[in-house]
Amino acid sequence: MANVRSPARPLSPHLSIWKWGPSMAVSIVHRVTGSGMATVGTILFVWWLAAMASGPAAYAAFLDLFTLSSGKLNVAGYIVGIGLTLSFFQHMASGVRHLFLDAGANFELGANKRTALATFVVAIVATAAFWVFLLEKSNG
Repeated sequence: MANVRSPARPLSPHLSIWKWGPSMAVSIVHRVTGSGMATVGTILFVWWLAAMASGPAAYAAFLDLFTLSSGKLNVAGYIVGIGLTLSFFQHMASGVRHLFLDAGANFELGANKRTALATFVVAIVATAAFWVFLLEKSNG
């Protein structure tokens, strides 16, 4: 009987050539951002509805978590807002990438790697542009 615990024997023929790549990261981040937005968005939406139904004191407590007395966002409001925006744009960019992959395009290794990295760049630039636009509109 063969010794299957021999360290010289490879476990799988493709384990020696397997490398972590950007397309794998984009696929995992796509799932994480989708689940995260669904979970956090649902929790915030249900909390907002419950606060509105519970009365002015509960609604004020909800607003106080994310805003200052002037109505502008506080640190927690910016963190949640920018985090959800970044998740949205990352999920959207990788969703568009997956749409092209599902159509049978972009399977060349170089192009696939470039579009995977481009989803992160698009998400960051779109988030920054969105918040600059939003802050300019709110400040007049």
